[in-house]
Amino acid sequence: MECAIQFKNITKTFGQVVANKDVSMEVYHGEILSVLGENGSGKTTLMNMLAGIYYQDSGQIFVNGKAVEIRSPKDAFALGIGMVHQHFKLVDVFTAAENIALGLDKSEHFDLKKVKEQARAICDQYHFELDLDQKVYTMSVSQKQTLEIVKVLYRKVDILILDEPTAVLTPQETEKLFEVIRNMQKNGKAIIIITHKLQEVLSVSDRVAILRKGEYVGAVATKEASVQSLTEMMVGKKVDLNIERPEPKNRIKRLDVKNLTVINSDGIKVLDSVSFDAFEGEILGIAGVSGNGQKELLEAIAGLQAAEKGSSVQFFAPFKMYSVELLGKTPKEIREAGIHLSFVPEDRLGMGLVGSMDMTGNMMLKSYEKGKFFLLDRKSPKQLAEQVKDTLEVVTPGISTPVSRLSGGNVQKVLVGREIAESPIVLMTAYAVRGLDINTSYTIYHLLNEQKKKGVAVIYVGEDLDVLLELCDRILVLCGGRVTGLVDGRTTTKEEVGRLMTAAPMRGGDSDE
Repeated sequence: MECAIQFKNITKTFGQVVANKDVSMEVYHGEILSVLGENGSGKTTLMNMLAGIYYQDSGQIFVNGKAVEIRSPKDAFALGIGMVHQHFKLVDVFTAAENIALGLDKSEHFDLKKVKEQARAICDQYHFELDLDQKVYTMSVSQKQTLEIVKVLYRKVDILILDEPTAVLTPQETEKLFEVIRNMQKNGKAIIIITHKLQEVLSVSDRVAILRKGEYVGAVATKEASVQSLTEMMVGKKVDLNIERPEPKNRIKRLDVKNLTVINSDGIKVLDSVSFDAFEGEILGIAGVSGNGQKELLEAIAGLQAAEKGSSVQFFAPFKMYSVELLGKTPKEIREAGIHLSFVPEDRLGMGLVGSMDMTGNMMLKSYEKGKFFLLDRKSPKQLAEQVKDTLEVVTPGISTPVSRLSGGNVQKVLVGREIAESPIVLMTAYAVRGLDINTSYTIYHLLNEQKKKGVAVIYVGEDLDVLLELCDRILVLCGGRVTGLVDGRTTTKEEVGRLMTAAPMRGGDSDE
């Protein structure tokens, strides 16, 4: 195969942090290459240099055997390189065709009819299903992703980088995407995928390139690899990849959610009559394509979202003969009522932590009222910060470093560690392992199971169905803000949950008591 990209001795630093060190590797035309590595291993930084977002401190990039300078995304496009980012860059009020036209060079004559014709030819060639006249704000996540790929292909790229392309897709949508990727591969394009999902790596890629702590470890043919071998290459040691799932004991109800309905600030009903129970000593999974009410569900229970009249969330404390209604209470009032409820929100720095504070300060957020006047207790939070740092192996210069300077994965470790340390009765997590490498993810799964064994009712919102099926005792599926199914995690299948993620709602969303 002809070499499409060659990295030669690439080094990139941010201050004192070395993101990539002396990386040399190749990507070939007509292959699908997966790039793997733990959080902070430098894989996204390396691809951002190829896409023109960063520029290397030293080293050289070759495209089709020729040394090149890539100092902007425009330079990358001129060389036939395009990147589809995890967070879409689309204008919601424009149609698909209008979004594609936004990428036209200023020197080109604007002709929307011509744009549609060329875009339709791309869709036909690669078997994309895309309505070019549809407004973006009416599209599903998978339709938006399709549009992003067509947008890049419209710019005549031969080298395509996909960053976490299946993060918010159902299994059926993922398989469709893989079919499209294989069609592009047959057309001689070089496809680079950055992902954490090892099962998908094994099913779609030809080779896997491994980065560890900013350095290139090596590449392996996918047909010769396994989840275990790839993990060991990433981490540099043997890792236990078994998720324990002990049987729930003493199924005592801790939450009783009835007809929970939430209307957001735009007047859209984001939750519609959702009902379920959560029991101590079990992990209840919440599945669904991102944006189908998962975020609002947890926030309403935590006192961060107002619910409509007729909604109810009853909390049952241990050794109490009565329940407490959570709706209508602020997070502070929930805490003052002696309700031990911990919440790991989706928005880590916007809602969970204060970026300008260090680890000790963020630990204090839950206990500052225990101090008297301006004399705050810093000793206990400092000890907790050190404990979280050591237990979860948080990569930081020290606990006095502002958390905004940490990588996304390390920020998540700080947040999860703090919430678990609160000794909750109910622990709710929204995408607790999003952006985390496999080794750290399994550490989080282990911590959640430890909480389960202690009798905590754990609610786990996740996007990886393989994990949901392996970790959770029951799985509640949401689609369009309504319950479409409540299934047994031990007996259901990935395909069944995938269908429920796009199915018609159940009547009333009843629980399976």
